[in-house]
Parts: sequence; structure tokens; C-alpha cells
Amino acid sequence: MNENNQGRRGRPANEALGQTIVDAAYQLFVELGFQATTMDKVAQRAKISKLSIYRHFENKEALFGAAISARCHQFAPQGLFESVNGSAKDQLMAVGSSLLRTLLNPEVRGVEAMVMADKTNQESLSKLHYDAGPAHVVAQIAALLRRLHANELLEVPDPLQSARLFAALFKGSDLLLIARFDEAKARDDNEIESYCRSAVAMFLAAHGGTGRAER
Repeated sequence: MNENNQGRRGRPANEALGQTIVDAAYQLFVELGFQATTMDKVAQRAKISKLSIYRHFENKEALFGAAISARCHQFAPQGLFESVNGSAKDQLMAVGSSLLRTLLNPEVRGVEAMVMADKTNQESLSKLHYDAGPAHVVAQIAALLRRLHANELLEVPDPLQSARLFAALFKGSDLLLIARFDEAKARDDNEIESYCRSAVAMFLAAHGGTGRAER
């Protein structure tokens, strides 16, 4: 597919080309790591010119941030947080389950491992990864908690802080450790649901009680 006809089906050419670049870069970052991934390799993988990449992204760091952000929006789309309904418990279960499944996804774990393994660029990559991924998710959780508070379904005086705590309940799941040696058990639906129910129950107990949250 050449650069001139990529966007003909439904999206502007520049948007489609940008997505092609991001997809190719993400694959290479996971496969090779940040240092070994070059703009030349991204251009080769995307089957475009390197000049086209620089028209969209100033440098490799900007491309890395865009690649992480795109995957974050894919695994934890904003629509998920905006479309959940039901009781506070139901909504938190939906978001918590999606979040835990995202954290257990091999691609997501692979990116985190890649960042931690890059000792030279670890600080800058960690910042880019945090801003594009975890910070985005926490902000979406905070928005959900504000709605639950406004509707008097939960008592959440500090939505951002509570969102950080909610995210930490899932980021700290032992299933993420189990996944290192028993992928099948860690990603088992029953295991995930059981953990999510316990985590949500703990969160609800600290934010207005389970009876109120059932409404």
C-alpha cells in the first residue's frame, strides 16, 4: 500500500498514514526495544519513506509516546468509561475487569518489560509510558468516579486520589506475577472475576458502603 492511497477508505490519508507509522513503530519497539528501533527500520516496516515519518513525528521519543498512547486507547478505550451503566458496583466491575485484562495482556506487559530493560533511556521512557498509558487511564477512572459522586451513588470527595487507589488495586494484583510462569491461570476468567469482585468490594467499602453502591 503506497502513501498516496492509504486513506481512501473512510479516513483522511494523513490520519491513515499516521496510524500505519504508529503500528509499525509499536511492533518494532516491542520486538527490538527502544534503542534498537530506528526511524529507518520503522520506515521499512511501514513501507514508507523516512521523510513521511518526520512529517508526523518530530523524533523517536514522540513516536514512542504516540505508539503507547494508541495501544492504551485500543485496550482501554475512552468509550468504555463513558458507556458503562448499572449500579456503581456494576460500573466498577466493568472498568476493573477491563483494566486487569489490559494489564495481563502480553503486549502491555512486553512494553513495560522493554522500558525497564532499557537502562540508558529508562527515566525518559518511563515518563513517556506513564503519560501515555497509566495517567490516561487514571484520568478516565477519575471522571467516572466524579459521575458516581454527582449521582450520589458513591462518596468520592477526591476523585483523582480515589482513581489512583482504584488503579493500584489492579496493578498490584498477584495475577500479574502469576502470569510470568502460568499464563493460563492468570488469564482465567474465573480468576479474574474473583479478584475483581474482591477489589471492587474493598473499594466500595471505603467509598460509601456496598448498600449504597447497589443502587
